[in-house]
Amino acid sequence: MSNIENGTFSSYLRNPSLFDEIYDENGSIKMVYQKLFDHFGSHTVKDFVQLNNKAKASFFNQGITFQVYGENETKEKIFPFDLFPRIIDAKEWDIIERGSIQRSKALNLFLWDIYHEKKIIKQGIVPMELISSSNNYLHQMIDLDPPGGIYNHISGTDIIKHSDGKFYVLEDNIRCPSGVSYVISNRTALKRALFGVFNHYLTYTVTDYAENLLDLLESVKPKGVDNPVCVVITPGMYNSAFFEHSYLAKSMGIELVQGSDLFVENDFVYMKTIRGPIKVDVIYRRIDDLFLDPLEFKPDSALGVPGLFAAYLKGNVTLANAPGTGVADDKAVYTYMPEIIKYYLDEEPILNNVKTYHCSRPEELKYVLDHIEELVIKPVDEAGGYGISIGNTLTASEIEKVKAQIKETPRKYVAQPILSLSVHPTYIEQSESFEQRHIDLRTFTVLGKDKEFVLKGGLTRVALKKGNLIVNSSQGGGSKDTWVLKN
Repeated sequence: MSNIENGTFSSYLRNPSLFDEIYDENGSIKMVYQKLFDHFGSHTVKDFVQLNNKAKASFFNQGITFQVYGENETKEKIFPFDLFPRIIDAKEWDIIERGSIQRSKALNLFLWDIYHEKKIIKQGIVPMELISSSNNYLHQMIDLDPPGGIYNHISGTDIIKHSDGKFYVLEDNIRCPSGVSYVISNRTALKRALFGVFNHYLTYTVTDYAENLLDLLESVKPKGVDNPVCVVITPGMYNSAFFEHSYLAKSMGIELVQGSDLFVENDFVYMKTIRGPIKVDVIYRRIDDLFLDPLEFKPDSALGVPGLFAAYLKGNVTLANAPGTGVADDKAVYTYMPEIIKYYLDEEPILNNVKTYHCSRPEELKYVLDHIEELVIKPVDEAGGYGISIGNTLTASEIEKVKAQIKETPRKYVAQPILSLSVHPTYIEQSESFEQRHIDLRTFTVLGKDKEFVLKGGLTRVALKKGNLIVNSSQGGGSKDTWVLKN
């Protein structure tokens, strides 16, 4: 290990065995990071502690929080934010952007196919059992044509940079991908704390997301509607992403509603207001499929709107993302993404998959059970980092427990090699110093009828615990501002 004499970074220890994104192949600070490094290095540790507290106060005052669900209680926490930003140059971003759009388009075509003609299944490329056994495959969506032909209006793609310097996709998120509000909040907080640092770089804005999202929602309006009324529907203030729901509604200038604020009459959806009912045409939903409509799905759901799905079937309202979309972000379907891209787009994947074993395949199940210490085990239908087991951190008894779970329901699990995610300088409050921490990137792709847009920034998530590879906020992770350079 080596350290750098540079103010705030004087105690920064670099482990050369890890891929540190601010260094080049010769172990020198990359030219693109040099001005940023010098700017931060000009501050003393005491200065930086004050700046960090200022950023935390900014998040607290804005109510930028998330919910963490424990066994016995739910806690609301300020979203951890690191002031040292990640930089992605134009060349690297071009790969990320094109790869994210490619995957979103392919997944949309895949969803259309499996709910209509099922060509990819009939040709033996993807097995029917994989689709029919997914909890997120909705038979109610079969032969239904969503407005504009779009299922995954908003997609989140989780990308890592491996020790080989190449980008890989860990998973696709197309049910209700969250985190975009933190991208924008991170930029705002950084500008307030260290505005002068932006004088040295030409970065793309991230504040245009809400404008592009609203354009998308309006582009997939029901037929015969000229000026659509759009709303965001939330499960309520106790949901882990409630801050995001309210932030996006406010940013788009549309109403944030709960199920009790809407009702259905003659297969049209209306919003209750003090001026009387207003017809709603497009709903950006942040409620899971089975809670949308108690008449169609879970009868005991108090979050949804009775009759909503019937209105959707009639084409009188658009739901974004479409119900049933989650079948395509099943981590078992992920294993077929190279074939899905090739089949629908006749292209090679721009972003590679991580080698993934699906335990429903006997030979792969055997490999996973024999090599579990070398693998990351993931449930196919969980989100937020829940249910993940990292083999080399497990005790002998924990390994046997995981093996038993896999054997009981092999369809539910996939496994991936334990990858060496890239690391990045990150301020750690406990030590009041910068340390190497593993990071990933979630991109946000907006797909409309005649529109595609990737937010030029994305959410860089940080595993704040030393050596930890799980970056999700629910598992103790934080985030960084992500700069995409214009040239």
